[in-house]
Amino acid sequence: MALSRNDLVAALAAKTGSTKKDVDEFVTAFAELVIDSVAKGEKISIPGVLSVERVQRAARTGRNPATGETIDIPAGYGVKVSAGSRLKAAAK
Repeated sequence: MALSRNDLVAALAAKTGSTKKDVDEFVTAFAELVIDSVAKGEKISIPGVLSVERVQRAARTGRNPATGETIDIPAGYGVKVSAGSRLKAAAK
């Protein structure tokens, strides 16, 4: 079961005693901060919970699964999200 944005905002508002509007603005600002930081190559870390960083992927050769033809995949970037120790412990 997934937690939607509206559910997240409502839960945070209830937990902090803030208004849903204020929490929604915070969630939007946090998302923008993460996106901007990853775009710049900066790592975002919330100790014990998670970290998000941009990783470079090397160029490689792949295969088209439909035709079996080999294709060249150019170098690029991806996003790595790692779970922190407290988050891992909660999943057990």
